[in-house]
Amino acid sequence: MANDNKIIIVDESTLKDKIYIIRGQQVMLDFDLAEIYGYETRYLNLQVKHNINRFPDDFMFQLTKEEFDNLMLKNLTSSYGGRRKLICLYRTGSVSTGNSSEGRTC
Repeated sequence: MANDNKIIIVDESTLKDKIYIIRGQQVMLDFDLAEIYGYETRYLNLQVKHNINRFPDDFMFQLTKEEFDNLMLKNLTSSYGGRRKLICLYRTGSVSTGNSSEGRTC
Protein backbone atom coordinates (compact mmCIF):
# COMPACT_ATOMS: atom_id res chain seq x y z
CA MET A 1 0.00 0.00 0.00
CA ALA A 2 0.98 3.60 -0.36
CA ASN A 3 1.32 4.20 3.36
CA ASP A 4 4.76 5.73 3.78
CA ASN A 5 4.48 6.05 7.58
CA LYS A 6 4.10 9.80 7.60
CA ILE A 7 1.97 11.44 10.24
CA ILE A 8 -0.92 13.50 8.93
CA ILE A 9 -2.44 15.99 11.33
CA VAL A 10 -5.96 17.03 10.44
CA ASP A 11 -7.49 19.92 12.34
CA GLU A 12 -11.22 20.29 12.88
CA SER A 13 -11.73 23.03 10.27
CA THR A 14 -9.90 21.01 7.60
CA LEU A 15 -12.02 17.99 8.43
CA LYS A 16 -15.23 20.01 8.25
CA ASP A 17 -14.21 21.24 4.78
CA LYS A 18 -14.06 17.63 3.61
CA ILE A 19 -17.62 16.78 4.65
CA TYR A 20 -20.34 17.21 2.03
CA ILE A 21 -24.10 16.84 2.17
CA ILE A 22 -25.17 14.50 -0.63
CA ARG A 23 -28.62 12.89 -0.76
CA GLY A 24 -29.27 14.44 2.63
CA GLN A 25 -26.38 12.58 4.26
CA GLN A 26 -23.07 13.82 5.62
CA VAL A 27 -20.37 12.07 3.61
CA MET A 28 -16.68 12.20 2.87
CA LEU A 29 -15.33 11.59 -0.62
CA ASP A 30 -13.17 8.52 -0.99
CA PHE A 31 -10.03 10.45 -1.94
CA ASP A 32 -10.36 12.81 1.05
CA LEU A 33 -10.72 9.89 3.44
CA ALA A 34 -7.80 8.10 1.80
CA GLU A 35 -5.65 11.22 2.20
CA ILE A 36 -6.45 11.42 5.92
CA TYR A 37 -5.44 7.78 6.42
CA GLY A 38 -2.38 8.07 4.17
CA TYR A 39 -3.58 5.63 1.50
CA GLU A 40 -4.09 5.86 -2.22
CA THR A 41 -7.80 6.07 -3.03
CA ARG A 42 -7.86 2.83 -4.98
CA TYR A 43 -6.37 0.93 -2.04
CA LEU A 44 -8.86 2.38 0.43
CA ASN A 45 -11.79 1.38 -1.79
CA LEU A 46 -10.25 -2.05 -2.39
CA GLN A 47 -9.81 -2.69 1.34
CA VAL A 48 -13.41 -1.71 2.01
CA LYS A 49 -14.59 -3.93 -0.84
CA HIS A 50 -12.63 -6.91 0.49
CA ASN A 51 -13.95 -6.36 4.04
CA ILE A 52 -17.45 -5.16 3.18
CA ASN A 53 -19.10 -7.60 5.60
CA ARG A 54 -17.54 -5.63 8.50
CA PHE A 55 -19.49 -2.48 7.64
CA PRO A 56 -23.19 -1.56 7.86
CA ASP A 57 -25.09 -1.73 4.56
CA ASP A 58 -25.40 2.06 4.38
CA PHE A 59 -21.77 2.79 5.26
CA MET A 60 -20.95 3.84 1.69
CA PHE A 61 -22.49 4.44 -1.70
CA GLN A 62 -21.39 5.59 -5.12
CA LEU A 63 -22.31 8.78 -6.91
CA THR A 64 -24.50 8.53 -9.98
CA LYS A 65 -23.03 9.81 -13.24
CA GLU A 66 -25.15 12.98 -12.94
CA GLU A 67 -24.04 13.62 -9.34
CA PHE A 68 -20.43 12.96 -10.33
CA ASP A 69 -20.58 15.42 -13.24
CA ASN A 70 -22.21 18.06 -11.04
CA LEU A 71 -19.59 17.66 -8.30
CA MET A 72 -16.75 17.75 -10.81
CA LEU A 73 -18.06 20.98 -12.30
CA LYS A 74 -18.36 22.61 -8.87
CA ASN A 75 -15.27 21.41 -7.05
CA LEU A 76 -13.07 18.78 -8.56
CA THR A 77 -12.12 19.74 -12.10
CA SER A 78 -8.51 18.88 -12.81
CA SER A 79 -6.15 19.83 -15.59
CA TYR A 80 -5.11 16.22 -16.28
CA GLY A 81 -8.55 14.94 -17.12
CA GLY A 82 -9.89 13.91 -13.73
CA ARG A 83 -11.06 10.59 -12.41
CA ARG A 84 -12.08 7.67 -14.56
CA LYS A 85 -14.30 6.02 -11.95
CA LEU A 86 -17.28 7.38 -10.06
CA ILE A 87 -16.51 8.60 -6.56
CA CYS A 88 -17.31 6.42 -3.54
CA LEU A 89 -18.81 8.23 -0.57
CA TYR A 90 -18.40 7.20 3.04
CA ARG A 91 -21.01 8.25 5.60
CA THR A 92 -19.80 10.25 8.55
CA GLY A 93 -22.74 9.25 10.79
CA SER A 94 -24.41 6.02 11.61
CA VAL A 95 -28.05 6.98 11.09
CA SER A 96 -29.70 4.72 8.53
CA THR A 97 -31.94 6.35 5.95
CA GLY A 98 -33.20 3.19 4.28
CA ASN A 99 -31.26 3.98 1.10
CA SER A 100 -28.75 1.18 1.51
CA SER A 101 -29.43 -0.62 -1.77
CA GLU A 102 -26.79 1.50 -3.46
CA GLY A 103 -23.97 0.49 -1.13
CA ARG A 104 -21.45 -2.16 -2.03
CA THR A 105 -20.75 -0.82 -5.53
CA CYS A 106 -17.42 0.90 -5.01
